[in-house]
Amino acid sequence: MRVLIAGASGLIGTPLVTALREAGHNVRRLVRREARAAGEYSWDPPAGRIDEHALDGVDTVINLCGYPVGMRWSAARKQMISDSRVEPTEVLAEAVAERGVPSLINASGINFYGDTGETVVDESCPRGQGFLAGLCENWEGATATASRAGARVVLLRTGIVLGPGGLLKPLKPLFRIGLGGRLGGGKQYMPWISLRDEVAAILFLVEHETLSGPVNLCVPDPVTNAEFTRTLARALHRPAPWWVPADALRIVLGEAADELALVSIRAVPQVLEKAGFAFADTDIDRALTAAL
Repeated sequence: MRVLIAGASGLIGTPLVTALREAGHNVRRLVRREARAAGEYSWDPPAGRIDEHALDGVDTVINLCGYPVGMRWSAARKQMISDSRVEPTEVLAEAVAERGVPSLINASGINFYGDTGETVVDESCPRGQGFLAGLCENWEGATATASRAGARVVLLRTGIVLGPGGLLKPLKPLFRIGLGGRLGGGKQYMPWISLRDEVAAILFLVEHETLSGPVNLCVPDPVTNAEFTRTLARALHRPAPWWVPADALRIVLGEAADELALVSIRAVPQVLEKAGFAFADTDIDRALTAAL
């Protein structure tokens, strides 16, 4: 199968390229510079431009583009976060529609559901409240052109990915020097997935062509922030005695605190489980130890 990937050099894209090639697929990469290597094709999403040969014979397009959200949000930052997701998706969806590509697998986020508290949510549940929930709705909506043209569209509602980068990158040095601690009440659920399961799930979705629509990429049993904090401290052989009050987080992160650090999303991967996908990492202890 010929697969074209946008965002191939990121935390998820890099190992995904390797996994696809090891599975026997032909992988092409979209790059935002002049193409310099075999299998590279240049594109410019803000200009709506993509190499005319990039989609020749392609069976599946995978879009993983998106600027990081883990920071204090200003109006300009929000716009940048949104543009980095919606614009590339619109360009790729139009290209998929025009060229008759059978499948588009597009990134999205588990924050689609907003704060769910103790309530379990699956792919059938509606959009929640907040900036990130609205962003995910717009992000997913940008694939509509491809859907109307008859392409199979898969929406990857990804949780917290535990790998060598991502969330663990800023947390690890803090925990190593004994500054780790639970956030707010610590009862908020954190939908997580290991990097290898994230990659394996996307490969599974590439190859299972009957699956479409939203897919939650997270383990079946999410942990609370308090559980996550204790486990990370244990994996790093450090205490985590501290507690960061919600108000302090709001001072540092502004409105992002409620949607990133204090939000509770008790999501489950109903679509993947029903389709027979087998998670390799469901134990938070082992997953964190491997990620570190």
